Amino acid sequence: MKGDAIFRIASMTKPLVSVAVMMLVEEGKLQLVSPVSAFLPEFKGVKVGVEKVNDGAGKPELVLEPPRREMTIHDLLRHTSGLTYGQFGDSLVKQEYRSANIGAPGENLAVVISKLSQLPLAYQPGTTFEYSMSTDVLGRVVEVVSGMELDRFIAERITKPLGMSDTGFYLSAEQISRAAEPQVDAATGKRPPMRDVSVRPSWMSGGGGMVSTAPDYARFCLMLLNGGEFDGAHFLSPRTVAYMTSDHLPPGTAISQAVQGFGSLIPSPALGQGFGLGFAVRTDVGRNPMPGSVGEFYWTGASGTTFWVDPKESLIAVMMVQVPINQGAYYRSLIRNMVYQAFAK
Repeated sequence: MKGDAIFRIASMTKPLVSVAVMMLVEEGKLQLVSPVSAFLPEFKGVKVGVEKVNDGAGKPELVLEPPRREMTIHDLLRHTSGLTYGQFGDSLVKQEYRSANIGAPGENLAVVISKLSQLPLAYQPGTTFEYSMSTDVLGRVVEVVSGMELDRFIAERITKPLGMSDTGFYLSAEQISRAAEPQVDAATGKRPPMRDVSVRPSWMSGGGGMVSTAPDYARFCLMLLNGGEFDGAHFLSPRTVAYMTSDHLPPGTAISQAVQGFGSLIPSPALGQGFGLGFAVRTDVGRNPMPGSVGEFYWTGASGTTFWVDPKESLIAVMMVQVPINQGAYYRSLIRNMVYQAFAK
């Protein structure tokens, strides 16, 4: 097998899409303050789903209320849009998500986002950090604003100029032999299910679905560490990168119950963390069970992949493994400890 192993990077797709969005912001084609409905009119009438108990039956029912303000591009980038994921938790809104069968076979990104716009929000925009389909919506915004499908925009504007030849939404016939298989889950004796990456997906998910190698993703991280430039190619202003990797969650922002299972990744002041525009960010050197530096930024994938960029130490780290979702935290902690204990001073 020639070449580096190619891994499904799941939610590590989100930073790539977030960079794409900020490139369009720098070009004046988007503004963070703009309502999402300015680009996707179907979101204009979206309502907020609130659970209220019917006095007669004693069972909660979903009541739709108008939003106090519209969700913005800024909300999508920092996951305060009110959108959610259906698989984390069992609220009535999440049940609506699951019933909608979002991403059914054959649906493209435009159809997925249209279906999503018909569902209620889980929270009032701007009030709550809820890890969500926000970045999928951003992917559709990129398509509408640029006039290109999401995979083409990322390829032409980011991965090709960065020399990330093994990064994309699917693999060619020549690449497929290098696809990394997930580890067997000891609890089930089976490999966790993953989509067939040899086929171009109809739904280019901005929230997850890309594949990459450790050397490829390291180039992306180096571009960010270098302030938006790499190998003579310019992607973002250093000021934009610094802005993206600052904490954008206002004081008092609620953290949804569904995110509590994220452990050390939770963007909570209690854990010395916040969330920027596509990245979690470290705001305190302590409070967290994993070592790191104030100002570092990072994210992780559901199938075990992770990366972080530590500007204070001029450090990037990329870990590519394919493990069941409940095992990822162990490996993330292990690599963090191994990296930082290696410093001599």
